[in-house]
Amino acid sequence: MNSNEIYQLFTDLLGVQGVDLLSTGQITDQIRDQIVKIRNLLHPDSAEAACIIYPQTPTELTQVIALASKYQIPILTSDSYLSWGGLVKFSKIGIVVSTIRLHNLIDHAVGDLTVTCEAGIRFRNLQNILVASGQFLAIDSAYSETVTIGEIVNTANTGSFRQRYGGIRDMILGISFVRADGELVKAGGRVVKNVAGYDLMKLLTGAYGTLGVVSQVTFRLYPLPKCDRTVIISGNMDAINTARAKILTSTLTPWAMDIISESILSEFAPQSNQSKTSEVSAFNLIMRFGGLDQVVEAQINKLIEITNNLGLNLNLVESQQTWQHIQNAFFKQSESQIICKIGTLADHAIENLIKISDQMSAQKVRNIALQIHASSGLGILRCEDADRSDRSKILQVRNLLATTGGFLTILEAPVEFKNQLDVGGYAGNAQQVMTALKQKFDPRYLLNPHR
Repeated sequence: MNSNEIYQLFTDLLGVQGVDLLSTGQITDQIRDQIVKIRNLLHPDSAEAACIIYPQTPTELTQVIALASKYQIPILTSDSYLSWGGLVKFSKIGIVVSTIRLHNLIDHAVGDLTVTCEAGIRFRNLQNILVASGQFLAIDSAYSETVTIGEIVNTANTGSFRQRYGGIRDMILGISFVRADGELVKAGGRVVKNVAGYDLMKLLTGAYGTLGVVSQVTFRLYPLPKCDRTVIISGNMDAINTARAKILTSTLTPWAMDIISESILSEFAPQSNQSKTSEVSAFNLIMRFGGLDQVVEAQINKLIEITNNLGLNLNLVESQQTWQHIQNAFFKQSESQIICKIGTLADHAIENLIKISDQMSAQKVRNIALQIHASSGLGILRCEDADRSDRSKILQVRNLLATTGGFLTILEAPVEFKNQLDVGGYAGNAQQVMTALKQKFDPRYLLNPHR
């Protein structure tokens, strides 16, 4: 089928308001912008996408996927054109399916601390609704203003709150998704104690839309804390590493605890008059506490005691402004940016961060920023490199992390860069299992093929 035939097929189903034709003919500036963004998600050798389809109900979503399955039309799923993960490669003309119009709040059970919503609702809009009721979804998502709930689930995009609340997989109580054949599947439920059935929630989380199209999700929520405080610890790197170990084995319960490049946080450090040393560290330790005023104050005092004993600087900073600054520093638009998810054993985190920073600086890579969650060893590497054809610098970092059991996965990069290397870089022994799962859920490889 050609592009016009595919467009007609889906307009017959949804009407012209539900489908945008991606044509080089008479198009609006908005569609032209969409074409550019879609090309950043497709492999250079991929066939084109004929149109973008916007189902408005779960029923329409199942009908769209079923129709695509009937005619074996490959599908790229995207809401805000988040370009994380591998490039999608169509073997023939395909379609883009967006759940952005599936944006309803289904149920907010305030007493049960749960919320059920459709996949296309933007994270920021949902969070604003929850905050008004004194609750929040414990996710510190990248691109929090534009990303949708479905994209957060697909990419397992948790952020720094993982320290206290766990990952996305730990928060999902129930999920609905559409299989590649158009069948709607439901798993879990809307209450915390519901544990019946297979745990498809964990399977779909982080699958990048390759196993099904998420339509609805139920999350557990948490009470909004009355007090929110953030501290930045700086000084000698060995002392910071010692402090990290002491804190993780103490009774302190921070929401977030990250090791971050000093250059990202330098503008906030002068706000404190508690400086103990003038030594400039390559990385700072940043922590966020939330809860009752007395509890948070007691934890801050305990932290001050630990840092004083180690001769470290402790700076109290404004929470919202600081963490928003970190988000903006790591996730900003740039044609030459490369953003990677990295992982290392937590005990080797600071050692590896210093090695990565020194190695990339010596190679004249620009705007290097590193962040590691102190207890899990998961984090983000962001840099800019004008030479898009040189993959060796990133591969050297991947090899460095691998020596201590770590990994590096490319999230965002120019298309020509992603095209040159294995984006996932997976070296484990579960490849056969993952391939078997894909064949069970999507035997014809219609959903985000080759991702």
